[in-house]
Amino acid sequence: MVVHVLGLTLAASLLTATPPAPPTGLHECATATTRCDGSIDVPLDWDDPSSERITVAFAFVPAKDADGTVVANLGGPGPSVPMLPYAQQALGPVLERKNLLMMDPRGLGKSSPLQCPGVSLLTPEKIAACAERVGPRGAHFTADQASHDLDAVRKALGLGRTSFYGNSYGALYAQAYAARYPSSLDAIFLDSSLLIGSDGYTSWKNYFLSLIRNLGIPCERSKACAALPGRPSGIWTRLVERLRERPDPDATIFQSFALMNRNNPVFGRESVAAAHAYLRGDKAPLHRLARPLPKTLPPMEDPSFAGYLAFRCGDGTFPFDRDASPAKRRAQAERYYERNRPLGAYRITDVFPAIGSLEPCVDWPTPRHSPPRPPGQALPSVPVLVMAGELDIETPADVARTIKAFPYATVVTVPFGGHNLAGTPGPMGDCARAVLRTFLTTKQVAAQGCTAENYRALGRFPQRLADVAPHPAAKLTTTQRRIIAAAFATAADATARRNPNAGPPTGPSQPGLRGGQITFGTDITLDNVRHVEDLPVTGPITLTPEGRATATLHAETSGRTHRITLTWEAFTLDTKVSGTYDGIPFG
Repeated sequence: MVVHVLGLTLAASLLTATPPAPPTGLHECATATTRCDGSIDVPLDWDDPSSERITVAFAFVPAKDADGTVVANLGGPGPSVPMLPYAQQALGPVLERKNLLMMDPRGLGKSSPLQCPGVSLLTPEKIAACAERVGPRGAHFTADQASHDLDAVRKALGLGRTSFYGNSYGALYAQAYAARYPSSLDAIFLDSSLLIGSDGYTSWKNYFLSLIRNLGIPCERSKACAALPGRPSGIWTRLVERLRERPDPDATIFQSFALMNRNNPVFGRESVAAAHAYLRGDKAPLHRLARPLPKTLPPMEDPSFAGYLAFRCGDGTFPFDRDASPAKRRAQAERYYERNRPLGAYRITDVFPAIGSLEPCVDWPTPRHSPPRPPGQALPSVPVLVMAGELDIETPADVARTIKAFPYATVVTVPFGGHNLAGTPGPMGDCARAVLRTFLTTKQVAAQGCTAENYRALGRFPQRLADVAPHPAAKLTTTQRRIIAAAFATAADATARRNPNAGPPTGPSQPGLRGGQITFGTDITLDNVRHVEDLPVTGPITLTPEGRATATLHAETSGRTHRITLTWEAFTLDTKVSGTYDGIPFG
């Protein structure tokens, strides 16, 4: 997620306004009537006003007859201003009456950026060299200092109390600001919040533990998946051990690690069943899931990672002492991973080159005490709404524990929700955006019942028609009912790849599980697609925006072709299918 955010670019399609002369002492953007990009100078160290001056950049979008301002940061740590169109999309009609302010945190974007050409998050030597290049001033590129920058921008624009919309790392910025400027806020909306410990820092010690936990949640809610022998974590452990013992170029250990990302509903639906099938000798389901994923950890190299490291390392705690030397940190981290196994069945070298790649802050000095949310600090008595995805890295229960420091905080759990809820496409994202907009407009929590739980995890992948459980249709033979069930499994498998809560489609077509081709266009077209080896299925599937699916299919078996029509509501928890088999209706 962080690398993705840092890699985003924005086409320069928004024009910068030239505002009239502002009142004395205010920034020229204070009187702007359209978007105004500007900057101010601030001290490197707010505790030392005479310290070096640096520049922080911002974008301000005024609303006509504004009744307030929304400060937004969508995460990272990375540049914020380029994300302005995404914030506008999430906030929608809120911005008809509220200004929007986004600031590049110091050291990032256009705010006195820290740069280290050639720095890589996977190469400890390059991280250490970057830290030396940045020098002692790097200790001041942290959330506590950035919160002072933000309030200076607020004052320069002549703004009163603001609402803060923070997503992911932006939720950390929001809490750092709230701890230092409680009277400058009137509401806080946090999406996918990071955890802040009792020491005031965000904790990265057990960042990957929830991947193992999340592996089981969709499976345990499904009768078919829960009926598999052993727990999901046990099935996955056996898979990792198998891949380590017998390396498979079509399903690497790293690819299996990436498949634990439950933000993708196709992974949630199929990965445990695919692992079980693989262990039984059927490799096709796992190979298909792994195919679009990188086989090893991709390069993570960008000059701007200098700013990223300054924030992440300065704002966080890790499985080593902040004031220890790099050598001691490395030894402490290795002991922690050996004893606590936060990667579950995975060894460090299964996924990362070395401990210094998994924990890049080992080689980044953090000499300054800089907790983002200092312990015991009074927090504002304003409405705080937190949306937490059930399948996010940070569990809703953990988020609720860390956010209870705010007197008036409400945590809303989104079943099967992942990360960046209000930025997710589809019905779940629409619901989260509606909650966000209502809250920032009325300061009230709208009971929308947002959910991404629109599928049930599979149990087994049948290989042949004889392995398929017959459909419970009346007045048809067992063989006919088995053909119906296999044809429906083929169609449902294709429609699952257009789950509305998933990200953008990966491509216009992809191979069927055991042969044939699925093409995604206005309709979904099956061309001799074999979900089971001995039943090729051909025909179109129509899927409406509301999720109603109809299919007109031809299924071939034993030298005969059968015409099957199917109608069902896709993306529901209790799928009922009706249709005809060679003209005979069933339901």
